[in-house]
Amino acid sequence: MNTKSLSNFLVRLRHKILISTRFLEVNTKFNSFALQQLNNSIQRIYVINLDRKPDRWNQITRELKRIREWSGKSLFSITRRFSAIDARYVSKRDYIDVLKPEYSLADQLRVEPSPYVTVDYKSESNNILMSPQEIAIALSHIEVWKLIASSNIPYTLILEDDVYFCRNFSKSADSLWNLVVDQNSKKTAFDLLYLSFQEVGIQSLSKKLSTNLVHKPDCGLWQASGYVLSREGAKKLIRLLPAYGPVDLWLNLQFSKLDVLVAQQPIIEQRVDIPSTNNYSIMSVLSQIGIYTSDKPLVNQLQKLISPIFVYGKHGTGLSSIAKALSMLGYTCCSDINQLPPSEINKLLAGKYNTTFNSYVNIGSFYLDMLIKMTKIYPKARFIFTSYNKQQSSPVFQNRKLYLPQKHSDKWEIISKFLNCAYPAFSYPICKDIGQRKIKFPVSVVKNNLPKHLKFDTSPWIVQSKVWHGIFIDDVRQNRGSTTTIVEWINNSRINDKCWKLRDDTFPSNLAIFSPNNVTMDDLKILNLNLKKQSSPVRSFSSGAISTRQTYLYGRFAAKIRPSNVSGLITGIFLHRNSPHQEIDIEFLGKDTTKILVNVFYNPGVNGTKLEYGYRGTPTLIELGFDASKNFHSYEIEWKENIISWFVNGKVVYQRILWNPTPIPDLPMEFNINLWYSRSKELAGNIDLSKIPSNTGIKSICIKQ
Repeated sequence: MNTKSLSNFLVRLRHKILISTRFLEVNTKFNSFALQQLNNSIQRIYVINLDRKPDRWNQITRELKRIREWSGKSLFSITRRFSAIDARYVSKRDYIDVLKPEYSLADQLRVEPSPYVTVDYKSESNNILMSPQEIAIALSHIEVWKLIASSNIPYTLILEDDVYFCRNFSKSADSLWNLVVDQNSKKTAFDLLYLSFQEVGIQSLSKKLSTNLVHKPDCGLWQASGYVLSREGAKKLIRLLPAYGPVDLWLNLQFSKLDVLVAQQPIIEQRVDIPSTNNYSIMSVLSQIGIYTSDKPLVNQLQKLISPIFVYGKHGTGLSSIAKALSMLGYTCCSDINQLPPSEINKLLAGKYNTTFNSYVNIGSFYLDMLIKMTKIYPKARFIFTSYNKQQSSPVFQNRKLYLPQKHSDKWEIISKFLNCAYPAFSYPICKDIGQRKIKFPVSVVKNNLPKHLKFDTSPWIVQSKVWHGIFIDDVRQNRGSTTTIVEWINNSRINDKCWKLRDDTFPSNLAIFSPNNVTMDDLKILNLNLKKQSSPVRSFSSGAISTRQTYLYGRFAAKIRPSNVSGLITGIFLHRNSPHQEIDIEFLGKDTTKILVNVFYNPGVNGTKLEYGYRGTPTLIELGFDASKNFHSYEIEWKENIISWFVNGKVVYQRILWNPTPIPDLPMEFNINLWYSRSKELAGNIDLSKIPSNTGIKSICIKQ
């Protein structure tokens, strides 16, 4: 993956202009593309397209039909659709002989060298597991290579389905073809010719054959979305298998064994108006080692959704799974409660579209008669049933209902078709049905006298309304007793490395890199996280951080600490996970340690779901009434299924309940304590270098489950 190719406004504007002007080329003929009358022409085009992406196939079909080959027929006449390997159905036995599903950071650096990290034993041993999407894409290309190798066609163009032909494509392609192929010769002129690519951004020393062509590229080329492969080149690639890593990376690593040509400029490009469904395995690694420094994580654009959605059925028929699935699609979903809060039900019955939620699953007050009433109030509403009832056959539902059996093999397929939305790239969630929980009115939670809400992220899982107070679950499970397990953190005057790890990584918004050398224990058994000015290839500062080796689902997480009071620095006590990103925070902003910042990040899904929306979260400042940097005090997060409580010195200072303003994180997380230098001056203030080095002291840590 090219880490420099993030789409922005200017890129999208350029793309729109190019797309609109290139249609002047309708019916333009090629000499480089032809049927079998010409020996050394491109006689076949393969388009790699998923069965569940007919819209992309229709789009690329229009592209191919507007340009004609040598005899006057459209390029579509020599095109074959290859049914792409679907990541949902790939198992290891499908690729054990042709693909190794992991590669190293060193492989990435050989293609895209970095001034910050070298190819050494550490990068060689930093193994990266390919994402299911990367595996499926690589396997699709390999299968097409096999088809080409077994054919009698000398040259084939391979396209992915999200590309378009640039302006003057036919003229540029013919110009290139005249340079590389002698029409009267039967000798193969090359193995691989790149027509679509992105360079890594390093100046090339490659030999130019002309102003339009480069031979044997000596710097990396990303993308394998549009390239011409000869029959002999396909045979060579098959002999070089098994591949390893993303297909565009592996092709780069074979350049020394292939005869590779590259157009001076891409004449086929990927569309930026089509969101990618690929999950790039390298991104998390580049973030951790400090190469990727964008504050905003890469996410797909959320799509416009049909709403409202109502889901009804018997307990045990997968209702909670559907609720999570709708959330993963981008719905603001209220689920598994015995009734709606009065403000919400009143808005719904009044036909107002400013409701807090746009989907409702397993709501006790939504009996079938109520759903029939909703069909009249909301003509565009959709209804999903997980169990059968005669009333569902009422004509009022017409074509607006879906019966979703619990044992259906591919629920995403029928849900996405029913809701007219893109098929998700992640797995359908399988959850135990929660059941209808009893809610209590009025909402009663502890809040600090003057909490100050900072700017929240905007996402489907954050309620922005100032008059909404969340959903309080009156559930005995919230008060159930639990066994107490205290995690030891000191062992013989040193941190207990069986339970804790010293971090040696970073994250995009951190201007320091963590190092185990920056975590020290003094004679009083105070653990110090030390931040100092220390240059490394990726950062100018180093600091200390610790985290648990184990993950936890609910519990009490307490630490007695004395945070740094240096402007620009942040001390964090928090629970955290990725894929999907969820987080519960206590943070001390060094510019004002008389307050704590509490925060929650929530993205829905099951383990492995690549949803990472948000870089601000939902931050709120709480007054402490003292300066935390002057002495050690106890700070605690109590995380339950439907409520989060923050404690200071044993006293509850703030609470959040369900949908106030987010759902409660519901997946296992690591517990962390760190000291870091924030990239955001708006949040943390300007760094005061006169007070560096600085430290955060930790006197005790207690985790109870």
